[in-house]
Amino acid sequence: MHERGLDRDGTIAREGALNRAPAVFVPVVDAARAHITATFGRTRLHSAYLYGSIPRGTATPGVSDLDLQLALHDEPTEADRADAKAIEAVLNHAFPQIDGVGILLTSTRVLLSDVERHDGGFFIACLCTPLLGPDLAEELPRYRPTALLARETNGDLARVLPRWRAKAAEATTDADRRNLSRLVGRRIVRTGFTLIMPQWGGWTSDLEQSAELFGRYYPERVEQVRVAAAVGHTPSPDPAVLGMLINDLGPWLAAEYTAVHGEKAPRP
Repeated sequence: MHERGLDRDGTIAREGALNRAPAVFVPVVDAARAHITATFGRTRLHSAYLYGSIPRGTATPGVSDLDLQLALHDEPTEADRADAKAIEAVLNHAFPQIDGVGILLTSTRVLLSDVERHDGGFFIACLCTPLLGPDLAEELPRYRPTALLARETNGDLARVLPRWRAKAAEATTDADRRNLSRLVGRRIVRTGFTLIMPQWGGWTSDLEQSAELFGRYYPERVEQVRVAAAVGHTPSPDPAVLGMLINDLGPWLAAEYTAVHGEKAPRP
């Protein structure tokens, strides 16, 4: 693989693999596979994937979370969501080496749709590691670090900011603010990286590297993005940190993103 996360043909390489998971997390992955199989079976589940730091091999025990994407044959139902929440709770309670579990539920129809080709499709093909079932990446194209990919992955930050502000206003505990700061920090850094991705000409999911690459093009904002990367790893309960990300850096980044790449296509 090229140092910029590309294969020899210049397309973005899939970034994770099951054999890269640190040994301490292997029992977690095995348990996730077993619970998903027992709960969803073949009738509801098309395939399951890992993503994030565990399949990338960079997870830290007691700090990193377990991230899973399930592709369902049909549109997710409330029963599907309840079952996913139950799996999240069981795994999070059973394994102290993870700090939280998140399971995304999406139908294969949506993941393979034209409107999701450069968002959900890219996510499956390049950022997800197959765990169960047939790999949907075989039905998707190879991706390059283009402006189209930038627009369709993160060109909706302006639409997200009002939801974050509402959640920040509703957050009453340190735990609430930590959870929100991790979500916001990660999204801000990834948006900052994809803003400059076509110019840099590669792909990374590493938060610190993303922040430093962003800083080559926007040095006046790099310190704020470094803070976002830090809370993406180690969440902060400080309301001032959330305020800076949501009310200062976020609006600037959303406006700059729209000016450079345009807005993400609306979803139904």
